[in-house]
Amino acid sequence: MRTLSARGVLRLNVLLLMVSVGNADEELNVRPAEPGEWGYHPASDEVSSVNPPGFSWRPQSNVVAWEIECGRGANFETLEYHVEDVPMNVHCPPRTFPPGPYVWRYRGRTKDGQQTRWSVPRRFRISDNAVAVPLPPRAELLDRIPQSHPRLFVRPEDLPRLRALAKSEMRKEFEALQKRCESLLQNPPPTSEPPKYGPDVVRNSDEWRKIWWGNRTYTTRALDSAATLAFTRLLGGKEEYGQLARKILLDCAKWDPHGATGYRYNDEAGMPYAYYFVRTYTFVHDLLNENERETCRQVMKIRGDEMYHHLYPRHLWQPYSSHSNRAWHFLGEIGIAMLGEVEGADEWAWFAINVFHNVYPVWSDSDGGWHEGFGYWNSYVGRFTWWADVMHSAMGISAYDKPYFSQIGYYPMYLLPPGKIGAGFGDLNAARKATDAVPLVSQLAAQAGNGHWQWYVDQMGGSRAAPGYIGFVRSSRPHVAPIAPNELPTSRVFRGIGQAVMNTTLNNAANDVQVVFKSSPFGTQSHGYEANNSFLLWAYGQRLLIRSGYRDSYGSDHHRKWMWSTRSVNNITIDGQGQIPRSATALGRIVDFQTSPTMDIVSGEAKEAYRSVSGEPLLNRFTRTILFVKPELIVIYDQLEAREAATFEYRLHATNQFAVRAQTDIQLNVKDVRCDISMLAPEGLQFSQTDQYDPNPRPRIKLREWHLTAATPEKSKTTEFVTVYRPHRAADTVPQTQTLTKIDGGYVLEAAVSGGRVTALLPTNESATLSAAGLTSQGKIVVVRRGTNDAITETRQLSTK
Repeated sequence: MRTLSARGVLRLNVLLLMVSVGNADEELNVRPAEPGEWGYHPASDEVSSVNPPGFSWRPQSNVVAWEIECGRGANFETLEYHVEDVPMNVHCPPRTFPPGPYVWRYRGRTKDGQQTRWSVPRRFRISDNAVAVPLPPRAELLDRIPQSHPRLFVRPEDLPRLRALAKSEMRKEFEALQKRCESLLQNPPPTSEPPKYGPDVVRNSDEWRKIWWGNRTYTTRALDSAATLAFTRLLGGKEEYGQLARKILLDCAKWDPHGATGYRYNDEAGMPYAYYFVRTYTFVHDLLNENERETCRQVMKIRGDEMYHHLYPRHLWQPYSSHSNRAWHFLGEIGIAMLGEVEGADEWAWFAINVFHNVYPVWSDSDGGWHEGFGYWNSYVGRFTWWADVMHSAMGISAYDKPYFSQIGYYPMYLLPPGKIGAGFGDLNAARKATDAVPLVSQLAAQAGNGHWQWYVDQMGGSRAAPGYIGFVRSSRPHVAPIAPNELPTSRVFRGIGQAVMNTTLNNAANDVQVVFKSSPFGTQSHGYEANNSFLLWAYGQRLLIRSGYRDSYGSDHHRKWMWSTRSVNNITIDGQGQIPRSATALGRIVDFQTSPTMDIVSGEAKEAYRSVSGEPLLNRFTRTILFVKPELIVIYDQLEAREAATFEYRLHATNQFAVRAQTDIQLNVKDVRCDISMLAPEGLQFSQTDQYDPNPRPRIKLREWHLTAATPEKSKTTEFVTVYRPHRAADTVPQTQTLTKIDGGYVLEAAVSGGRVTALLPTNESATLSAAGLTSQGKIVVVRRGTNDAITETRQLSTK
């Protein structure tokens, strides 16, 4: 890859102008990005929060090298940057640009040496406060990696300092490592090769799952133990630690690279094999003779190539495979550890650093959320911090400079206030606790110096170091002064994932009422499969309205047919049909979000997510608006318009049975918390309730939850649901009065609240004019809160388009 001087760029442009007619005839695939594809970046009219931006474009199989121009003016009158011979379909420049507006374009050179046409120019802007994250040139970057070992987490020149710390300030941590090593000397892990599935094992069966996950834990026990032994010996531990690490490493090197722990055969075993193996290798390198080193290199050549060929180039344009979002940086560790010793290791390391600079994070924008949910955020970001440590140590790249990492800790802080159980949307989250976030947020708070995140972990016992050798490397970082979130809003929208998290307090879940709403640009793909326009309700320590089901095994009948279905969440189906299950095409979006200390309002649109089996749209509209008058009143207003007359089914789910006396008198009790539900419109709803799933999980899972369905009595093309929820402690007396009146153009809702009342105008469409209760609206939702003297204390207007 070569960059040109300004004079060289001018000479090149003149030359290109002279030959453009003759040589610019090759086709360039400029098809717009589809759901599931990363897309063109910077996108048209994008404001980049990083400087320089990472450039990305559609790959093309017959192109062997790419060329990029970035400049100012519609016709590139001023050329800021030019590069050619770029091998990948992504590129991050090695220097920053002056802030301001730019245009960029690209073209390719085919295998036979012909140039394609230039792409269309795309305009973008670099923000004045964009963070500098240039990517150094390949040769310079790889030259930063130590030629000797160790290379991962620590450099050879770090060892004297770490050994001194092990004898002084960090003696306690070092003694913990020694204690672990002594235990391993007494009871070393088994190292015989684990079994494959066998011809009679059915994929996704319980027997299959036992082998699948069992081989992961078996592999981790062996090679993580070896890495711990090797690292502890480096810091001054016994030679016996190193010799046992060497033995485990060489025993595991005998395993078939394409066998039970092969990356493509079982990546849950293949990935930890790869990264724990190379960590042990680099920590124990000085104890290996050349023949033993060569054995290890041959093993990692096979395993590294297998990972690389699976990931590159696909991951640079289609990066939404869940497991691949771990695998790329594990491959980076292999590349660094084996650089100069294994052919292709430089490609692996360069690929990984390009993913980080150009295609990460994939499950959010810079606002800090995570589409797959807290459980996968905690797992995947936790593992990513290993790569952050490795990049910083080996190459001097700071991962935490990226804007995402300046917001990342607010995601668990808002979703899981201290004491909360249940982590919102996403796979495997029902039983997650706020304390589960403490180890990772401790690390993030230290790296970012963020006092809010430090306050968060301090509420749950304080910072918690990572275990083992990684914790030792990190534990010398300075403590961050905590800052209580008193000046922060209690509610927040994470637009990148299409989720609004609305709380009454961030201080303590026991005093919090929380509503979580999802309408996501990521759709229902991967582990964030819940339908758009779904909501969750949590109050005073209890899960009230929930996402239902239990993942008995990934991809099981229950997981696929119930949990991936719109029927399993608090949402609406049309003639029993829900949104496209687990698909990037099932799109939603947050239309508007507003927050104040006493009132939140959010609106989402999910019509694109409903399609027939043949792909035809089912809806012209599904707009859901949630009004949260804190802490006791929640109004949900649904506007639906179907292509054909249909029955609409309103679905709710809870851990306990609903008591349905009438559609305006529904009660849900969970321990000492109660929620009164009044379905004010439409009238004549037909109710059914069951504690069975469809289908139920495997017999070993005994969990059952309650599912309430309220169906419209007759088919129609349009309908509106207006539902009032009043969560409160069962011992408290709260207002229960509300009225809904149909008027020209929509509805007027009057509801009593503690210390006053709320009036809302709810138009049926954007062209409707409403006048009632002294209020007027032209197509917008208008909400007014009045105090005890009937004086207006707050007014909100929201557009639902």
